[in-house]
Amino acid sequence: MRKSKIPAATIIRLSVYQRYLKRLLARGVKVVSSHELASQANVNPAQLRKDLSYFGRFGVRGVGYCVSTLLQSISSILGVMEERNVILVGAGPITHALLRHPGFAQQGYHFEAVFDLDEKNVGKTLENGMEVYHLDKLKEVIEGKDVELAVIAVPSEQSQEVADALVDAGIKGILSFSTNRLKVPKNVSIQYVDFTILLDSLTYNISRTRKEGEKDSEGKDIQKLKWGSEHSWPVIQSNSNNYSISYSS
Repeated sequence: MRKSKIPAATIIRLSVYQRYLKRLLARGVKVVSSHELASQANVNPAQLRKDLSYFGRFGVRGVGYCVSTLLQSISSILGVMEERNVILVGAGPITHALLRHPGFAQQGYHFEAVFDLDEKNVGKTLENGMEVYHLDKLKEVIEGKDVELAVIAVPSEQSQEVADALVDAGIKGILSFSTNRLKVPKNVSIQYVDFTILLDSLTYNISRTRKEGEKDSEGKDIQKLKWGSEHSWPVIQSNSNNYSISYSS
């Protein structure tokens, strides 16, 4: 593996490649071309090869990629060769939606427990049979369960308190639906989910779509923008109080 910084967008595309390879394997497909695989992430074959080159050499020129071999390699790179336990903090609508979504289990993510700070939610039994624990019980409940991942889905004013508790309990990766930028140690990774940013990117695509030959306010031809119409995820990352946004295409 090359010792260079891996773009966040590359990691996201690896997940897209991995999911498509899973579907191909289930259909009995043994070899896939770079063009077909790249199209699943809305990139060209050159970008696919660049993404993979960060981690070694894959495929045979003029032949393509062995589906099973590449799937195993990408799964290993992503660290999803085995199931991962995840806890949820916040017993609101987001958590209910996540628990109902079958994709997590299919990808090897198992929701281990749900916590909340709101006393009116503590003790409730959710639709999948999970009991909601108070956050004070965090260490006690997850002890010995090999949990390193957590989802924060609480009001923004509670998010830092929750993050502090998660870090103290040994959580190493946090997916946060809070709009607040959380302060955590450098060894803790955070991904922020902000649907308004996703909507902003869609609005950008719509507002910048122009007909051939249309002129701008100065009478100049409007240049076609190189912006993919799909799979253009904004990735917001942080390992402290700073964060950056990058795009997959």
